[in-house]
Amino acid sequence: MIAEAGLAALWLAAALALLQLLAAALGLRMTRGATPAAGGVELLGAVRPVAVVQGLLTAVSFGALILVFARTDLSVQLVAQNSHTAKPMLYKIAAAWGNHEGSMLLWVTVLGLAGSAIALLEKRLDPRTLVATLGGQAAIALGFFAFLLVASNPFSRLNPPAVEGMGLNPLLQDPGLAFHPPTLYFGYVGLSVAFSFAIGALVTRDVGPQFARAMRPWVLGAWIFLTLGITAGSYWAYYELGWGGWWFWDPVENASLMPWLAATALLHSVTVLATRDGLRAWTVMLAVVAFSMSMLGTFLVRSGILTSVHAFAVDPTRGSFILALLVLYIGGALTLFALRIGTVRQGATFEPISREAGLVLNNLLLSVILGIVLIGTLYPLVAQAMDVQLSVGPPFFNKTVGPITLVLVIAMGAGPMLRWRRDSARALGRRMLVPAIVTAVALVAVLVLTPGIGILSILGLVLAPGLVVASVAPLWGRKLRRTPLFTWGMVISHLGVAVSLAGMASESAFTREVLVAASVGETHEVGPYRVTLEGVRPVIGPNWTAIEGRMRVERGNQRFWMAPQQRYFATPPTETSEAAISSALDGQLYVVLGQASEGGRRQLRLWWKPFVILIWAGGGLIALGGLLSLIGRLWRERRPVVREGYA
Repeated sequence: MIAEAGLAALWLAAALALLQLLAAALGLRMTRGATPAAGGVELLGAVRPVAVVQGLLTAVSFGALILVFARTDLSVQLVAQNSHTAKPMLYKIAAAWGNHEGSMLLWVTVLGLAGSAIALLEKRLDPRTLVATLGGQAAIALGFFAFLLVASNPFSRLNPPAVEGMGLNPLLQDPGLAFHPPTLYFGYVGLSVAFSFAIGALVTRDVGPQFARAMRPWVLGAWIFLTLGITAGSYWAYYELGWGGWWFWDPVENASLMPWLAATALLHSVTVLATRDGLRAWTVMLAVVAFSMSMLGTFLVRSGILTSVHAFAVDPTRGSFILALLVLYIGGALTLFALRIGTVRQGATFEPISREAGLVLNNLLLSVILGIVLIGTLYPLVAQAMDVQLSVGPPFFNKTVGPITLVLVIAMGAGPMLRWRRDSARALGRRMLVPAIVTAVALVAVLVLTPGIGILSILGLVLAPGLVVASVAPLWGRKLRRTPLFTWGMVISHLGVAVSLAGMASESAFTREVLVAASVGETHEVGPYRVTLEGVRPVIGPNWTAIEGRMRVERGNQRFWMAPQQRYFATPPTETSEAAISSALDGQLYVVLGQASEGGRRQLRLWWKPFVILIWAGGGLIALGGLLSLIGRLWRERRPVVREGYA
């Protein structure tokens, strides 16, 4: 009965989403003008409680799905296809969203709960704009409810029940599955909330600072989750796939990167609108683009047109359904934008040399990078549709995105040093003097100490220390205890970019790789390490068996052991490589055990990756800075209300 209860909750939530949309549309129409029609106010007032109940019902439905997975109810088709009685409990639960139907239900659950939060907590918006926003949320939810109930029912029964489950993809049997997909979905759904705010503001012609202040926490929250999700996903692929890389420009990796790029631009734009009443059209358009990228990513992952370790292979019918939703939502939003953008009044103006202008440049560069990634991702698919086989891989993206990213880094260093509204080039030059000197010193040091590395690696190593200094420059001359928390957040996020840039440049410039067929007792050197294969042995795990290598590792007077594995899963039959990684302050030793070869030898792949950990440490700092900014903004906006309560 648990599956039936979950399905019933899903149907009820869908019905309430329809009611929410109709009540919002009719209520807005009936209350338009100076003399609202009878009943219109009541309809507007009904939207909030309906949104709350709808969110609760979706949560009940998703809770039921988790429960049938935790119990391994093999009479539920989705459980039989994606779980197994022998799996550890963590992976049984995580399997609830490690598949197509479950991930879509997670999406609509977060969407419903976000609508509930807006209905309960949002007090700053004009009531009509809030209702229009909740109507937009309901419209988005309806499409996904229809998709789940018509094309991808997660609670379909098997009769008779399966004797045993088919198991989860072994590549997904990792703690990363419990963290990576949900954080990305929180980010995607946060962008859907920003999209709904933009649609609501266009419908009621209320694009202004108040709307931006209401939308900003959702944009910032979505950006934080996307940052965490991409960072965690990068490290998960790095250690799980055994290929030694941290980013491969896989189409599905790009599908998560594109919303982050759009969200980063939107975050800067909405901040200008909220605090300086500028970039009104930019903010609305970027909200539409950001959600468009999240919908496009959903289509790419679930349409079956991609071959990727990340992608869900589903039938084309479902992909066509999602494509129809993409066209409906984004086409409708762009049409509304075209019809209403003329009613959006110009915001405050600013000079070409100002912080606002710097943020516009930032947004332009991010948009160019987004466009390149979008073209590089979609072009092979379009060519394939025309019977032309080609691939667009890392060389293309590195050569096109890399230089623009470095220009963006320079703009990022200069932007916070600019004054609002108006500034002068001479004053900016004085403020940039110290970062420029640090960059020049770093250039000399890199050229002298590390000859022969690539130009992009040189520029990354040179710009990173300059950006570190420029990032902390907004704190110069301030009383640190009185510095607003959101200023600290900006500083830490920019500092995180510098740290990640240093890690990327170091990994690219200094990585050393050794590929050998080693006999027991042989020693091989990679970087500062000496690695000896002492032997191999069989080991047994919860639902797998493995051949494990025993590696003695020496570095100076330090000695320790590493144990890479070749794992074999019976359900489904799969072989995976489990890398062994040893981290030190100056880098990571990465060891992969390969297949047996002639003469009892074992293939070994050894990597020495100096300072590679800085890539993910920087991602963590970026997210931490976003969190501090979110807390600081919420605290500042609510502080006057608290004071009034004590007055």
